[in-house]
Amino acid sequence: MQEAKRPDYRSQISVNVTPEEAFEKITQAQGWWSKNFEGKSTKTNDVFTVRFPSGDMYKIRIAEFDPNRKIVWELLDSFQGWAKNASGWKGTKVVWEIKKENNGGVSIDMTHEGLVPELDTYDPGKKAWDWLTHESLYKFLTEGKGMPV
Repeated sequence: MQEAKRPDYRSQISVNVTPEEAFEKITQAQGWWSKNFEGKSTKTNDVFTVRFPSGDMYKIRIAEFDPNRKIVWELLDSFQGWAKNASGWKGTKVVWEIKKENNGGVSIDMTHEGLVPELDTYDPGKKAWDWLTHESLYKFLTEGKGMPV
């Protein structure tokens, strides 16, 4: 009997903005994720790197860019000095899907494909993504000012 695959990390927020506003703000990672942003993130195959005071680093390629609907980030490289496998997020993907809701707002579904409970990076990653999506990105979308690290 094959064991069922455990789920990837997922987060969802609903916010009263247009799909265009949501898409634009997600692509501005320096406004809600990391102040230390290098590169570009506005079209397919753009590459950007975010760095943090802790030494953590993520180098990302835009694998899919469907304006106002979907963005897929492919992690080309990562460094998490606190993790057993410091480059464990390399090869994972972060998928952002924007869906218009009946109330005129949008739901934003984020899935980090490959970030699963079996990994030692899951709990810290879940905590970070929960805060980033529900607090910093949400505030960036609704108030125009996120809380990038």
